[in-house]
Amino acid sequence: MGKRPTSHDVARLAGVSQSTVSFVFTGRNGISTATREKVLRAAGELNYRPNLAARTMRTQRTGRLAIVIPVPGLNPLGALLEGAVATAREAGYTVEVVNLAREADEHAQEVDALINSFEYEGVLSFSPLPTPRLSSGESAPAFLALTEFDEELHATGAFSDARPVVEMMEQLASLGHRRFLHIAGPVDYPAAVARRDAYLATVDRLGLESVGVVGGNWSGVHAGECVRALPDDVPPLAIIAANDVLAAGALRASLQRGWSVPGDVSVTGWDDMPLSIHFIPSLTTVFQDRQRLGAYSMRRLIAAIRGDDAPAPEVDLQTVVWRESVAPPRER
Repeated sequence: MGKRPTSHDVARLAGVSQSTVSFVFTGRNGISTATREKVLRAAGELNYRPNLAARTMRTQRTGRLAIVIPVPGLNPLGALLEGAVATAREAGYTVEVVNLAREADEHAQEVDALINSFEYEGVLSFSPLPTPRLSSGESAPAFLALTEFDEELHATGAFSDARPVVEMMEQLASLGHRRFLHIAGPVDYPAAVARRDAYLATVDRLGLESVGVVGGNWSGVHAGECVRALPDDVPPLAIIAANDVLAAGALRASLQRGWSVPGDVSVTGWDDMPLSIHFIPSLTTVFQDRQRLGAYSMRRLIAAIRGDDAPAPEVDLQTVVWRESVAPPRER
């Protein structure tokens, strides 16, 4: 086994002093962004990790961060956590994921206890949480509660932006589609409501024909039933589904009715599920860069810990992925 790299090795590779390396990994102020990035890049090349126990004794810093989530289950947060944890590790921190109780009225007490344990230099939440109360006059750990999800992990922040619906509908209209159907998600999901409202507003603005807003849940089976209930003469039709599961149900039901996709019917989804590219035809959908949002959120937390300026906000986190399920309507 090779010798474990030291801070002196990092300093030599980065062309800085050993104290500068130490300052970077202890979060000291006065280090330029360029120098910090150079040190972190050298540390990454050497696979260097600071000795957290020694650092804690010297600086009273723990090198530990916590990400709290309001309910058990990580599915909606998987990519965000991946981006956040990778960013924290690159900056020399370890991360623990902490589940809060199911009962929302217990969250404030649990967050207070988490902060006042002083086991963590910073605490990050992707959903709103009450600002914790400090029980001592000590310097508080950094606390960042975002608004990307509500307490049920329904998207409420950047991923409830429905502008991709508008982009897809405008493109479909430019291809010649005039008749549209929206298969909506549940009304207790802010993102589903935003997509429905964007659909209705775009129908009005472009003077399109809407044959209805149907659905109201995330069931692909129900989406298929909605398509099978349409009149035989409704194609050519463009179906805007609120997610890929609904789109899959609509696509299958359309083909079962003998309608070609695309051709008679164009279908769009949302979420860019791994299987969406393997549908026949492959599904036009919306990719959400959750990993990049997670990394950005962690950079915000680390900047707060170190007293640095907040990083510039990420933009264009949602992208329409055009695939085979969309085409100009076929004359019938």
